[in-house]
Amino acid sequence: MFKKQTSFSRGERIASSVQKHVAEILRDKYAEDPVLSRVSVVGADASGAPQFIKIFYYVSGTGEFQKRLSFVTPMIRKELAKRIDQKYVPDIRFAYDDTLEKSERIDKLLAAISGEDDG
Repeated sequence: MFKKQTSFSRGERIASSVQKHVAEILRDKYAEDPVLSRVSVVGADASGAPQFIKIFYYVSGTGEFQKRLSFVTPMIRKELAKRIDQKYVPDIRFAYDDTLEKSERIDKLLAAISGEDDG
């Protein structure tokens, strides 16, 4: 009869699943790693094609997180292949998410502006 309406595209469902599994892999396999244990997976995007997933991460502090994530990506992808039920394992790339830093900067600017108006 009628096709069921879904709010998520196939790519979004795959990205969400990959995000969940990557976060679990980082937690389970790299908890003792002094660099990777501080990384939080905060989002995933499959815009374009579901075979390419961009994983967004956040970490407080400084360090060479991107370099370390790039180094372990093949191992994460191999573990991901064991955990997902798909014919092909998506290619994953890590990207730093600076949303929290931007929002804090905006909050400070707004506070500064409202402080100037009061005086």
